[in-house]
Amino acid sequence: MARPLPSRNTWFRTFHARPDARVTLVCLPYAGGSASAFISLSERLPPWVEVCATQYPGRQDRIREPCLSTVPDLALGAFEELGTLVAGRPFALFGHSMGAAVAFELARLLERDGPAAPQALLVSGRRAPSISGDRGIRFRDDEGIVNELRELGGTDGRVLDEPDLLRLILPTVRADYGAAETYHTGPDATVGSPVVALVGDRDHHVPFGEAAAWKEHTTGAFELRPFPGGHFFLTDNEPEIAALVTDTLLRAHTCPDAVAE
Repeated sequence: MARPLPSRNTWFRTFHARPDARVTLVCLPYAGGSASAFISLSERLPPWVEVCATQYPGRQDRIREPCLSTVPDLALGAFEELGTLVAGRPFALFGHSMGAAVAFELARLLERDGPAAPQALLVSGRRAPSISGDRGIRFRDDEGIVNELRELGGTDGRVLDEPDLLRLILPTVRADYGAAETYHTGPDATVGSPVVALVGDRDHHVPFGEAAAWKEHTTGAFELRPFPGGHFFLTDNEPEIAALVTDTLLRAHTCPDAVAE
């Protein structure tokens, strides 16, 4: 069960409360995804890491709220409430696919105007922000979007086969694709945080070189980590990804007195 957060904070969910944790990992989901995508990863991480997963508007318990149509708007919405979560505790950001773009913009906001900068930025399944990759998925009809979701493999097939559920989620998916596909920065957009880029070795939508180009968007350390699988390689490699997150936080000195378990 998610731990209760202040009533004014609607953007974040914590599924495994760890009040004695030394670091917060803020997770940002992919297009069409929700905070619950990170429940399993949250459970796997050591007790000194508490996961706070982002719940974008327009899904699950925020289904009645309008979706936000750009990555900068999503980052700003999260930024305005993040201070409540990270006050007094070091933190890092982890985003997958569209969530990687949101995490990057959020890191830029935090470095410029936030209470603190993230100790690390983990970007997964997303090309570097200066590389455009608009495939026009948002302009397809409903069947075309469903076919895209089936190909990517990140959505439960039972949902895609249920017309009533599809009517609920497709507007959100379309809006998220609009945000993800139109996001693009110049080559001078950078963060100071160390960046770890994760990529699937069979992800046809994120070629290896386009993931490696994240190196140009940080003035800090950079690491590229390939994993077996397609765009949703996270699912099949979760133990290894949990270990990578843990090691990254330790190397970043986010919690110097923590010990690997």
